[in-house]
Amino acid sequence: MAQEASTIARPYAEAVFDRARETGSLDQWSDILAFIAAIMQDNTLKALVNNPNMTDAQITELVLDIAGDRLSEEGANLVRLLVENDRLGIVAQVAQQFEELKSREQGRLDVLVTTAFPLSETQSGIIAGALKAKLGREINITSVEDPELIGGMHIRAGDLVIDGSVQGQLKQLANELGI
Repeated sequence: MAQEASTIARPYAEAVFDRARETGSLDQWSDILAFIAAIMQDNTLKALVNNPNMTDAQITELVLDIAGDRLSEEGANLVRLLVENDRLGIVAQVAQQFEELKSREQGRLDVLVTTAFPLSETQSGIIAGALKAKLGREINITSVEDPELIGGMHIRAGDLVIDGSVQGQLKQLANELGI
């Protein structure tokens, strides 16, 4: 289902991104999408949106009332479009994909580094420098800990995955041995 939502969200994210780039409002659209995604995390609102007794007009009015003046007219139109197409539930994926497009446009890359132990600022800087040299983009590192890695690290930079973890090496060895 997550893959399906991601696929459905892509055309919306691309259309919003194209419009934002055209109007020079990338940051404003980031805020709009993040806000809509945040309010859609509320369980009460989710229940109302998924209630078959609610009409599209009622759902739209509810979301726009909650948003107040936080949405531009184009933001309100996006809400109307998402409600009309029964896609309000994927707005988080739209926001995520929009941010990826924005980062690419601005020459940045968000990188997730998973380590068994906390990553120091120095280590983070070294990894960022190496990735910047390899990929030619500014690197924004997010670090998480996973003790199951045992040691080493797992790096995810867009489609690039580097598994230098002990756990990954053990899995590769087991695979080669047919275990």
